[in-house]
Amino acid sequence: MALLCTVCFKAVQRRPGTFDMEFTGLYSASLQNDKLSSGSVPSLFDSPMERYLKAKQSVQHFTVTQLGLAIFSNESSNKYVVHSYNFFLFPSTWGVTDVEFTLSASSIQFLSHYGFDYNKFLKDGIPYMNEAQEKILHQYLLEGSRKVSSALDRDALKKAIDEVTCWIAAAEEEETMILQDLSGYQVLEVQLVLRQALQNVWTQPLGIKKVMVKKVSPQRRRLLENSPDDCCQKELILLSARGFTNLFQILVQAKKPLVGHNMLMDLMHLYDKFYKPLPESYEEFKRNIHNLFPVLIDTKTVTKSIWKKCQFPLRSSLLEVYAVLCSSNLNPKDSMCPKIALASECSRYAEKKSPHEAGYDAFLCGSVLLKSAHLLLCTSTDGALEADPCFPQYLSVLAEYLNKVNFIRGGVSSINFSGEDVPCHHPPLLVVHVRGWPGLNERQIYQEFKALCRFDVRRLSKNQFLLLSNKFKQVRLVLRDYKHHPHLRVSVYGHWRHSPGVNCLLQVSGVVALWSVLAFVLGGATCCLF
Repeated sequence: MALLCTVCFKAVQRRPGTFDMEFTGLYSASLQNDKLSSGSVPSLFDSPMERYLKAKQSVQHFTVTQLGLAIFSNESSNKYVVHSYNFFLFPSTWGVTDVEFTLSASSIQFLSHYGFDYNKFLKDGIPYMNEAQEKILHQYLLEGSRKVSSALDRDALKKAIDEVTCWIAAAEEEETMILQDLSGYQVLEVQLVLRQALQNVWTQPLGIKKVMVKKVSPQRRRLLENSPDDCCQKELILLSARGFTNLFQILVQAKKPLVGHNMLMDLMHLYDKFYKPLPESYEEFKRNIHNLFPVLIDTKTVTKSIWKKCQFPLRSSLLEVYAVLCSSNLNPKDSMCPKIALASECSRYAEKKSPHEAGYDAFLCGSVLLKSAHLLLCTSTDGALEADPCFPQYLSVLAEYLNKVNFIRGGVSSINFSGEDVPCHHPPLLVVHVRGWPGLNERQIYQEFKALCRFDVRRLSKNQFLLLSNKFKQVRLVLRDYKHHPHLRVSVYGHWRHSPGVNCLLQVSGVVALWSVLAFVLGGATCCLF
């Protein structure tokens, strides 16, 4: 908790805060089925709303294991000192709260490969809760309920109560005893249960694993209960149970720029774990995130632009992007280039790379932002900088990227949290017409084209499938190589030609027109008879 207080103090004073998160999984396998375009896996066909609903299911299945926060202090002109913090998190288990979450085997293996400490996650993780969970806990405390959520806690409480019951019968007033080997919420649970059961005892925590029990008179007990320093007051219990959520609320109140890399899933977890359960409405999610964090900067969005404008080598991982910016001629180490130094307590990140440790990745993210902004500023002024750039100058050159969060493989290139999402331009949509190959499904179509190129597949009708790629070259290859295929006819999709809705409308119109002609002909023939 002392570390949280330190970070809270720095968070409200410093400029940007960069963050990174690690999860127990990304996309839930339980949500998948035979249709490649459904489930929670991203698809080029996804609209922002469809992607949000997919990701929402995964966010509700998985939890956050680690959160890194790097706070950049602009000490003088172009020098930045970084305080980077790494927090292991674990859902609050206080009272009746018992959160369920899923582990993805591939994600666990991935984090283990990079040295993730699961003992710290499970045993020492800082608790957190969102507003809905906090209301449940508040009601629990108001009702005076003492239901214990785990068998481990029940055993610890029973042992403590037995010890105190045996001791108090022979103890004198003001005499004390010490309960040891308690952990986590057991320190609070033991005190609340003992105070409720025995009117002549008082309790006080000693450190994080011990509780002192004192025999007192009823009058003395009443005086102690009214003390503002009593750790068992409901407000202090809620403060402790909120844990990391207290820091989240400080960050929200500070209204400083929040920086991440490829940060859509991070923002959704921030919202769901520390604020409120994710809403059904995509627009409501966007609106609320913008209210919480008015300035968002996604370094993935920024570096994608640099790649296009400055012939920046395209790299996928954050560590690769950082390495390119530090070593290439794109960002010359002149006297005006931002100088980034790690604070003494974070010096291990300067000595050894720690990829996919959230605190290290948060440091990389902020460094990439500053170096990218400097590169853009130099480009916009043709290198004619007259003085050391300040952070507001960097923000101004980043203006077109503010609140635009990268959107992986979808119908838009980024999500605009302060305006309308702009559709991106994909290569032409292809339609595959199947002949003489009954029972073909989306997965089989995907496998058929996989060897040649990568397409996302979506069924259009019984014998037709849509193919969408983000590379024009792949579209040309497929049109060329499948020109004479015996079972698959591939062509460019045309709305008026291939849309099921248009075809249905044309068929209905044709039937109506036919009946109209028949009615006219038969009506005319009847008139001739008379």
